Amino acid sequence: MYLPRALISHLYQHLRRTYHALSPPVLILVALEPDALCACRILTALLKRDYIQHKIQPVAGYGDLSQVGTTLVQPMRTQQGGSGGLVVCLGVGGLVDLSAVLGLDENDGEDPAGGVEVWILDARRPWNLGNVFGGNPADHALQEAAGNARLRSSEVDKGKIQPSYRPGRGGIVVYDDGDIDEELAAEREAYCELAKMPDMDDNAESDESADDSDVSASVNGAGRSRKRKSGSDRDHDDDDSDIENPRPRQRRRSNDHTPISSSPTRIPPSNQIHASRSPSITPEPSPPPQQQPSVRTLRRRLLRLRRKHSSVLSSYYGLGTSYSEPISSLLYSLAEDLGREDNDLLWYAIVGVSSLELYGRSMTGVGISSASESGGSAGWGGQRGEQIRQVLRDEVRRLNPPDHTETDREILRGEASGVIPTTAKSPMDTSIRLSPEPRFLLIRHWSLYDSMLHSPYLAARLRIWSDVGRKRLHKLLAKMGISLSQCKQSYTNMDMELKKGLRKSLLTYAPMYGLEGLVPPATSGGQGRESWGFVRSWGWKATLSAIDVGVIVGAVLEVGKAGTGSTSASIMGTGRTSEQVALVDEDGRIEGAEWISRFWEAYDALGDVETLKHALPTAQHLHRAILRTGTSLLEKKQIRHLRAFRMAVVKEGPDVQLFAHAAALTKLALWIGEAVAEQEREQRGKISKGGMGTPLVLAGLNESRGIYVVVGTGGGGGVVDWKARMERKEKLEARARRRKEKAAEKEQKKIKRAAERAERGEDEEEEEEDATESEDSENSSDEENEGNVEEKGYGRNRFGNAFQEVVDETNARVRIDSFEHCVVEVKKEDLSGFLESLSMKVVVG
Repeated sequence: MYLPRALISHLYQHLRRTYHALSPPVLILVALEPDALCACRILTALLKRDYIQHKIQPVAGYGDLSQVGTTLVQPMRTQQGGSGGLVVCLGVGGLVDLSAVLGLDENDGEDPAGGVEVWILDARRPWNLGNVFGGNPADHALQEAAGNARLRSSEVDKGKIQPSYRPGRGGIVVYDDGDIDEELAAEREAYCELAKMPDMDDNAESDESADDSDVSASVNGAGRSRKRKSGSDRDHDDDDSDIENPRPRQRRRSNDHTPISSSPTRIPPSNQIHASRSPSITPEPSPPPQQQPSVRTLRRRLLRLRRKHSSVLSSYYGLGTSYSEPISSLLYSLAEDLGREDNDLLWYAIVGVSSLELYGRSMTGVGISSASESGGSAGWGGQRGEQIRQVLRDEVRRLNPPDHTETDREILRGEASGVIPTTAKSPMDTSIRLSPEPRFLLIRHWSLYDSMLHSPYLAARLRIWSDVGRKRLHKLLAKMGISLSQCKQSYTNMDMELKKGLRKSLLTYAPMYGLEGLVPPATSGGQGRESWGFVRSWGWKATLSAIDVGVIVGAVLEVGKAGTGSTSASIMGTGRTSEQVALVDEDGRIEGAEWISRFWEAYDALGDVETLKHALPTAQHLHRAILRTGTSLLEKKQIRHLRAFRMAVVKEGPDVQLFAHAAALTKLALWIGEAVAEQEREQRGKISKGGMGTPLVLAGLNESRGIYVVVGTGGGGGVVDWKARMERKEKLEARARRRKEKAAEKEQKKIKRAAERAERGEDEEEEEEDATESEDSENSSDEENEGNVEEKGYGRNRFGNAFQEVVDETNARVRIDSFEHCVVEVKKEDLSGFLESLSMKVVVG
């Protein structure tokens, strides 16, 4: 089931009304990522205000999720002595059948969920449609009670929850951010039609002993049961399937008392019966009965209908991965609908939205951002992402009005100067402000030179890994009038006049070096501050931007506060040597436990500014390692070009253990991907068409476990080439018009042939023409689905599908456990064969 965006607070309000002291605590499963962490902070704040007990359980991957289902979720079921309850999944399980993973699909009576209700909030796509349009526990009970009666519910309409829905009976509920209602109409119809069809073997099309009542009822919409007859019943029905018999014998099914006949029996009215007995009156001859389609024809229609609906679902799952609205933004909408919004919840939502850029999560999956974007923020979702950020800016203005002590002239002067705020307005100032943030990294906590040097955006476009790139950076600073001695000291200690003129200088000189999007563009007035970032102060303690907080929290999750050493023991945080870890940690259990402990460090840091400040060295250490490792790979020319993607392997150096974590490896891959894209643009102009570069596969060695962590990033993300997209749309519309014209011509010919056959009383060509018509409709639907796939899945990251295809075709020892499907673990000895097979796959849509 899915909850529409308009009813976002419906389930929570029911929980608030019905929860009491004896109710089981709410179980919250959280993925190890900043967006899910911020969403968890928002949800727990709401639960605390309503005095609802809850338990937070971090989840590292699918293996950990299955274990949580066995140890925590299944004991909640009524069949196992529990009393039901609520499980909230934040960034967890949206891509898989969650009822099967958690063990809620076991058929123990009429209620397999056992009173356990699961809420799913996930930004990853594609959805598992079983969670979206299935997951209603009432369906099972209705099927058992009503047989093949048509299931209709006023509370749930084809998976969509209605305002009359009464929660508390268990099941899977997906929170819709608007995409399901707007974009999945065809998938919804196909899924619901397939759910109503009986199980049937696609290869048994020539089976003449098929149950004609079951097939005809399914085609005509009457049969809704998934039960099948036994073999003896099918053998007994062979005589009834003879189409030459004008009056087949009527049968009764064990679960349906309505007789079904392939040829209806005409019962004349009573006056005609009376008239026929009179010799003086001759009754008018009745028309011959219309012959019904044969069983084989009905079966072929049903099979083609199944294939048509199945192809719609297969096309959807084959689009590749993408990202929709961040779940932290979705939960802030819940708080806003409840009237509970405040600055703390707004700040968590802003940090969660801002963090998606750091991991390259866009509307086309994990990949680099397009260089055509302008502004201080790269923008994870193109136009839609900017709309969400604009809503957040409006919320900042609403919840943080100007202080009465400030004059309008002071406000306008501060906005016009464009100075990056580094201090609070007063010791008690905890407000959120808009700031013209440049694409520099941790500028308030680093020197200007180091901040520019470690910026992925600036490093790629200046080619900072080479001596020529360093000289270009020095020339840019010289043109701006900033000496090296000034820019290499802490930014907060720089000359105030230089800081005031920094934005104006960047707007003037950055375009000379291809850095048009380095800072937000100049705007007229204070209300049109598009692309401005967000800054919050905690009195005199600190002033941090949302990107700064996302960088720090992400570094704590990936490295840990004490993980800045170079030895394996300090990185793993276990106090053991790499040899000892290798003996007991082949499946990554110790490593996963260490990652979960980092979750609590990041959770505390998000709510305590002092902890955030103490974790700053961790973030700086991680990004120094990214610059060192990326520079080494580029200088040594260790990036190879395979058939479908670029490939590099991180297997040596002082920082190799840092990139055993998939998220840290993803950041490195994005850094290298942008650098490679710039090289290709300068050399051959490869990414000028469509705004897409070459995809990249990066493998990081985890020596303690004897595996490589492999991540695949797309060649372009964030912004779609709208001109090329409109051209494809016009081609698809022209193709659709031609199909309609052909269909109209065929329909006219069909009507004409039907009229001629009716005059002759023949029905010989029905089966052959029905097959031709079905094949034509199937071909047209395939063309339409292909066009939809091209439109919807353009440029998407398909590494998850490609990884699965390689696993199915080869004997490579691969472990797919990450919620990010473009990340896998491959045995050290099998990496070369895995990459060779992967190079033959389609990795970007």
